[in-house]
Amino acid sequence: MPQIIDGKRISQEIKDELKEKVAALKEQGIEGTLAVIQVGNDPASSVYVNNKKKACEYIGIGSLAYELPEETTEEELLALIEKLNNDDKVNGILVQLPVPKHIDEEKIIKTISPEKDVDGFHPENVGNLVTGGKGFVSCTPAGIIQLLKRSNVTIEGKNCVVIGRSNIVGKPMALLMLRENATVTIAHSKTQNLKEICKQADILIVAIGKPRFITADYVKEGAVVIDVGIHREPKEVDGKVVSKLCGDVNYEEVAEHTSAITPVPGGVGPMTIAMLMNNCVEAMTRE
Repeated sequence: MPQIIDGKRISQEIKDELKEKVAALKEQGIEGTLAVIQVGNDPASSVYVNNKKKACEYIGIGSLAYELPEETTEEELLALIEKLNNDDKVNGILVQLPVPKHIDEEKIIKTISPEKDVDGFHPENVGNLVTGGKGFVSCTPAGIIQLLKRSNVTIEGKNCVVIGRSNIVGKPMALLMLRENATVTIAHSKTQNLKEICKQADILIVAIGKPRFITADYVKEGAVVIDVGIHREPKEVDGKVVSKLCGDVNYEEVAEHTSAITPVPGGVGPMTIAMLMNNCVEAMTRE
């Protein structure tokens, strides 16, 4: 039987550790506040924003919510970010993505001060990740490292294949695995012989955005499989069509061939917010 890597349990563990840290910092007179900006009312974004507020409350830091209408101009959004950059009470700034089409996402990311960029998306923080410097690391890849370490998975010296090359998951993930001394291959939509490459992986990290794409014939016997994908699939239950969550990995088929695997939901998902909180606490103590 594979080890089911429990992201809910590990994220709770991290949040409890952070709660203690925040309490200790408060005793020294150090407070923390995260500013979360949402433009428009995308339902998924609203859920994420709400979860971030709850997590702030749980670990004991303040949160400011800016819920802006869809028609907010780029200039208005940039002005708000600059105001928060200059506010000493705010340690972290997060703009919930995606933003409406009339707003340049890249410009928004670059405007957030690198010292307050708790998402880890600013080019300066990405550059620090590449060179091994100090900076915020994007939350999902950082969470995956914690999942592996806290599940006693050895990373050093292992072959790791990351499928996906996004700026938010794939690229930083590969760099973090490299930092942990894994041998890393990045595969993507133009990769040839994908199955053969995946079958060489001791650790397979899948972030491609295609439901149940990875089947058993992509996976080496005894590999560790981390599924970053999340999709809503319509499924018929007792004559009713219900929405069921699944990942990029065909879990039922793949699980029995692995030594450890993350489920969807309850695997990588909860770790993203836990690591966002970790970045917020780090921001409180940065010089």
